Amino acid sequence: MNTTEFLDLINANPNKALIFQFPNGETIGHNYHITEVKHATINSVDCGGREDSWHETIIQLMEGSPEIGKKEYLSTFKAKGIFKKVDRSFKFVENSILKFEYGNDHFHTAQLFVNHYETSDKQLLVILGVVPTQCKAKDACGIPAKPELELTEENCCSPASGCC
Repeated sequence: MNTTEFLDLINANPNKALIFQFPNGETIGHNYHITEVKHATINSVDCGGREDSWHETIIQLMEGSPEIGKKEYLSTFKAKGIFKKVDRSFKFVENSILKFEYGNDHFHTAQLFVNHYETSDKQLLVILGVVPTQCKAKDACGIPAKPELELTEENCCSPASGCC
């Protein structure tokens, strides 16, 4: 999901509880808040010598002790207000890559991507996940592509496929 898609999702779901679920299945506590919104331009050179450049929006989430005992999640209405303030200071780059930065005592700090979301009458659940690092210059580095798994008639991997 990119930044524009997320902002459109917030706008399309007014006055709902904004809840984040992490790869370990846990959801963020009621006492979270958006601590920072970062706009980043990444300029990179991969191991094959190819240059690349892209934009990212990183929204930092934190569970905060001043709000311990809070019974309601941050609303999409309040999040929309925060994003409007940010956009007045630093314009969002349309279609930039969206990441959420989060960590606590039980979950290492990481930048997470939106895997998907679910909506109901009262909430917008954003399900976050990780994307493993990868080599962008596989051909230059000699990294083989993962083999396709070959299924047999018994709907099982063939012994020669390397999956067993």
